[in-house]
Amino acid sequence: MSQDHGEQVLSYPLSSDSALEPPADWARLRQGCPVARVKLPSGDEASLLTRYEDVKQVLSDPRFTRQLDADDAARLSDTESGGVFNSEMARTIPQGGDAHQQWRRMISKWFTAKRMAALRPGMEAMADQLIDAMIDAMVESGRPADLKAAVGFPLPVWVICDLLGVPDSDRDRFARWSDALLNLTRYTQAEVDAAQADFGAYMSAHIAAKRAEPGDDLLCELMAATTADGHRMSDKELVATGLALLIAGHETTANMIGKMAAMLLADRSRWEQLLADRSLVRSAVEEVLRLDANPGIGMPRYIGEDTEVAGVVLPRGTTVMCSMGSANRDEKAFDGAGEMSLGRTPNVHLAFGAGAHSCIGQALARTELQAVLDVLLRRLPTLELAVRVEDLRPLEGLVVGGLREVPVRW
Repeated sequence: MSQDHGEQVLSYPLSSDSALEPPADWARLRQGCPVARVKLPSGDEASLLTRYEDVKQVLSDPRFTRQLDADDAARLSDTESGGVFNSEMARTIPQGGDAHQQWRRMISKWFTAKRMAALRPGMEAMADQLIDAMIDAMVESGRPADLKAAVGFPLPVWVICDLLGVPDSDRDRFARWSDALLNLTRYTQAEVDAAQADFGAYMSAHIAAKRAEPGDDLLCELMAATTADGHRMSDKELVATGLALLIAGHETTANMIGKMAAMLLADRSRWEQLLADRSLVRSAVEEVLRLDANPGIGMPRYIGEDTEVAGVVLPRGTTVMCSMGSANRDEKAFDGAGEMSLGRTPNVHLAFGAGAHSCIGQALARTELQAVLDVLLRRLPTLELAVRVEDLRPLEGLVVGGLREVPVRW
């Protein structure tokens, strides 16, 4: 059947009564309206998918592309360009077909689980350093600390700067650029363009310096790498790759560190369970990724031909929003889908997507989350939320979801 255009159009992203609880609409839509009409922050309409099977199908189907700059594609944000997904720099990286897979292969050689495991001691040292500063600040002020600002926000940008060979003194700049490029509503188009231009200029100069004096980092490896047919990345592609790593790897993990701590401390028995059995850290990270009720807008896709999903014909030119957060709570895919089980295994959640465009840095994100959780358990076993769970406030306007702050004490 075709989509019913008489149905209610929901404002998207969907709202929730609590920062750690899912929107009530998710369960209702999964049961009765698996393909829903939604209005994006830009005012354009899209189709929202909420079931596990449907989301996985679309993310794995090469006909659903990332061609979000098509004339009839919905714009995500209220800026003229439609947000970072539609930016010229983002489009420098091939968005589909063999060229995209070739780009992914060049990048993925770096992001192996083995390589990430080798980086873990450095991540733990960074976390220790940030926790030291957080403890000192709390002793000095006598007030609760904000775990997100003190640890969650800086750590991923430190890691990405490390990967790109960026000096420590430039970390703050990267954090500012990341915030501007991932915010759907807070910045004007001029501010977004300025952030992108500044980032491009910085990275171009950084790449030129790296060519003159190569180091042991991802950028230098990519400069030297060639594909099977002899292709090397141009400077423009290297800049775009640096941007992709920053916007994909900073805000997402920064916000997830804060949400992970809040979710585990919301019911203190979960924290106690981890203190008693540290071997649960790995599966606990997977479970908080699955149960994240505030993951952001989800994954947009564009379909260039009439296609059926969940018995509904999506006409060509439809932009589809895939809600991985809702899919991860689908009772048909997970037993006790709404409950947190720290030892859940297997856990085939869709937090990192699926198919050819699944998150290339997922091994990095997993390693960072596990490292931070391990260090927090070791350093601050008495950690607790300093506000009621219902007083935690969601972050508005970002492509990725998060909490404004995570007040803690110990």
